[in-house]
Amino acid sequence: MMYYLIAGERSGDLHGGNLIKAIRQHDSDARFRAWGGEQMEEAGATLVRHYREMAFMGFLEVVQNLGTIRRNLRDCQQDLLATRPDVLILIDYAGFNLRMARFAKKHGIQVFYYISPKVWAWNQKRALKIKAVVDRMFVIFPFEVGFYTQFDYNVDYVGNPLMDAIAAFRPDPGFREKYRLSDKPVIALLPGSRRQEVFQMLPAMLETVRHFPDYQFVVSGVSNLPESLYKTAMTTSPDLPIVVDDAYNLLAVADAALVTSGTATLETALLNTPEVVCYKTSWISFEVAKRLIAVSYISLVNLILDREAVKELTQHLLTTENLIRELGKILPGGSSHARQQADYAELREKVGGPGASDRAGELMVQYLRTSKR
Repeated sequence: MMYYLIAGERSGDLHGGNLIKAIRQHDSDARFRAWGGEQMEEAGATLVRHYREMAFMGFLEVVQNLGTIRRNLRDCQQDLLATRPDVLILIDYAGFNLRMARFAKKHGIQVFYYISPKVWAWNQKRALKIKAVVDRMFVIFPFEVGFYTQFDYNVDYVGNPLMDAIAAFRPDPGFREKYRLSDKPVIALLPGSRRQEVFQMLPAMLETVRHFPDYQFVVSGVSNLPESLYKTAMTTSPDLPIVVDDAYNLLAVADAALVTSGTATLETALLNTPEVVCYKTSWISFEVAKRLIAVSYISLVNLILDREAVKELTQHLLTTENLIRELGKILPGGSSHARQQADYAELREKVGGPGASDRAGELMVQYLRTSKR
């Protein structure tokens, strides 16, 4: 069977790659075509377009790039009709993917959604629109089952695919030597995987460096962004090491981390690294978002635990003074260190163990075969 996958950002590419591997275990003749990145391509998909051409953050940024977004939608629609896959598999990335779901449904192509859009966070009635255009939804958080039940929509809970990646991770004993790190304890800076995030977040994070002289700060970078972008944002600390595509090893040796809101906040917690969550966007994007968002937290850690387990410093709260204070609290011996570790243990219980990718892949193949009988 032919599977067509769409992921618009780095985390979706990771999960898409693992999903492709899982589908192959249950469909030996599977063929894949994808909008995504290196992970999906390495898993065997024919890559149509890289997510770096699709990832725009915030309402203002989306408006400024409407021409590119429309062009991507048109190209994707044309390619979908040209290839006529057995199923379109959408991975998160709601704005683009829900439009593609409507288009595919209209043209008689089955639609599966893996990793639900966060409709429970804002404009919750979008669940009815999803129900109308998505044949099967595969969710990764237990509370999402109850949320969709309110709309008389039965979904499949498969567990969280991050646990597959984390279960497969083995720390590199030569990591410090590889990146020429000293023996000083490490504070990791994870400014995000989008260009706008790095420009917004990294300079703010770097303001803390001189206040913690007993630590070495290390920046986590991604290969889909040029090194020059990081250097431009690092004018106050130009000589800090940048670790590219190796965040798990960095977090494994770090005593604490400053993390831009997103999937990385959950990864950091599941790897047991104390963290402060940071987020800042344009004033217009922030003003629009705060009027629409229906949840109390922005980080997945706090959303899953339904309380503030990790400190969230957003917009006007993201000041150097607040960063210094909250970072000090989570370092070894700090007032929040032990509590956050206990919260992380509860989080791991709630998220569950590995196997999400395989469960999702097996179910998808079963549903497709049943629909063709």
